[in-house]
Amino acid sequence: MIDYRIRIEQLCQRHTGLSDADIRRIIGIAESFEMSDAQDDVFIDVLSSISNEAIVVYHRRPGEGQSLYKRSVTGERALRANEPGALRTLETGMMSQGLIANTQEEQLVRQTVYPIKSQDKVIAVVIYEKDVIDNIQAHFNVTGTQYEDSEMSSMLTAILRFKGSIINQLEDAVLVFDKRGFLKLKNEKASEYYKQLGYLEDIQGLHYDNLSLDQTMFSELMRQHTTLPCCPLTTDVKVADRYYQVKRLFIEEQDLCVGVILHDVTEIKHKEAEIVSKSVAIREIHHRVKNNLQTVASLLRIQGRQCESPEAKKSLNDSVSRVLAIAATHELLSTEIEAQVDLLDVIRLIASNIQRCFVNCSLIDIHITATESICLDSDRTVAIALIVNELIHNSYEHAFGDCTQGTITVNAQLEGGLVTVIVTDDGVGFPTVESSRKSLGLSIVRSYVKDKLKGKLTIGSNGRGTAVSFTFKK
Repeated sequence: MIDYRIRIEQLCQRHTGLSDADIRRIIGIAESFEMSDAQDDVFIDVLSSISNEAIVVYHRRPGEGQSLYKRSVTGERALRANEPGALRTLETGMMSQGLIANTQEEQLVRQTVYPIKSQDKVIAVVIYEKDVIDNIQAHFNVTGTQYEDSEMSSMLTAILRFKGSIINQLEDAVLVFDKRGFLKLKNEKASEYYKQLGYLEDIQGLHYDNLSLDQTMFSELMRQHTTLPCCPLTTDVKVADRYYQVKRLFIEEQDLCVGVILHDVTEIKHKEAEIVSKSVAIREIHHRVKNNLQTVASLLRIQGRQCESPEAKKSLNDSVSRVLAIAATHELLSTEIEAQVDLLDVIRLIASNIQRCFVNCSLIDIHITATESICLDSDRTVAIALIVNELIHNSYEHAFGDCTQGTITVNAQLEGGLVTVIVTDDGVGFPTVESSRKSLGLSIVRSYVKDKLKGKLTIGSNGRGTAVSFTFKK
């Protein structure tokens, strides 16, 4: 059996971009649990940097008593639809207390989730789980004197209870909390929004701190109320793949205290992202035009020097060949590709085009390998083509000096639903920190990996060569 410390390190390196110091901190917390007699199942989860999910990196069974699990779930995924508290705390850094979750073994539990922070950044969460078989029904049917109609504003009660009421026709979610911070009133849209966020139970009666989406806590709101009693508080927040504008209003109405309005602005954000994406594409076009003009200029200089020589005809033919190779690359970038494309075919085409552009570098070899056929949609295939083209092009231009002998290797792997493409060369290397800031090419690579592939980029370089890898979800 693999030691839990090694397992934590492996999972963190594979699924996250956490530093070695962050990983050591997580391992240290796990070591403290190994020496304790915890009475609950205890977990440590990290947020995947590749997909919108958490990964279980540690599971400690109760020191005494029976575990809720038949097997260890270390290495498995924690989805928002099943464990909203874990994902919420990873994203907001706020503790989640007593939220219902559905385990990897399809068993309902109640979770208390604490953030693990390093330099004000959430790097992981600790999760304590308890069985809810005995009290789950009571929690779903929230009752009690603090929620009786007699304590509510008669006007708000009438609005919420009346069939076809205005508040339930709103496209925004409305939540109203009492002076203790418990949810007292909500409309149908509020229930719908929180179901989309993975909450498995009726949110009626939950505390504000368990429902907050923007890192604000109820005690903090109360302090703000004393200093700015008349000013509404508005923030924007991203949760999962949705964007919300959150507005809070203070209510002076019997036991009611704070009203929260959630406005879904996802479509607006998508439009903004589309504009940003197009601006990146424009930069890429300028980059390509610049490279092409430089190539044409070089060809014209060759023609000028050799036009009167016996080899003029051959030189002109070579120039035409190079221009056509560049045209073929532009065609690949601008033409819509079929719905599913073999990634290896695209990489081979890119490599072939670049080799034709660098005919004087015949001593440089390109080796392309893949563990298996990897078929992807057209949008991501075009993004990968741009990334690989930029990396190979940079190796030709900077890695081997005056076209001396060298090797470029491109390897594509598919493992566990993750695609990893690695481009390496055995050239002279470069200072990654300084060059990454100055290089437009690397800026484009980083932008496409992050925005188009939602993936993870790693760059390493030394005197024995350069290795660049990017990983994304298939």
